[in-house]
Amino acid sequence: VQLQASGGGLVQAGGSLRLSCVVSGRTFSSYGMGWFRQAPGKEREFVAAISSGSATTYYAESVKGRFTISGDNAKMTLYLQMNSLKPEDTAVYYCAPKIGSGNYYYRNQYGYWGQGTLVTVSS
Repeated sequence: VQLQASGGGLVQAGGSLRLSCVVSGRTFSSYGMGWFRQAPGKEREFVAAISSGSATTYYAESVKGRFTISGDNAKMTLYLQMNSLKPEDTAVYYCAPKIGSGNYYYRNQYGYWGQGTLVTVSS
């Protein structure tokens, strides 16, 4: 399984970015997918997730109402639309497939971490 995240960059507070994550080496629609982020000096934290078949989405409280997760099975691509960005959203963002059967919010349920994409929000 390989994952390639892209779409990060520098944006002013209040701006928007759209992250993409291309998945290869597995059937994209077979499992749920998640976005996590890691700010300097902090642990990697859950941002959003989507169940297989895109039936259900999950969000961290800190991004609820601002971020939207979606997937395109034909393109085997996961997206994260980020609006109303805040400086505290600055982090490296990672995508990962959910390989465990437990809670979508727990990092230990995800594997095959690829390289992330850096999002920097200036005030």
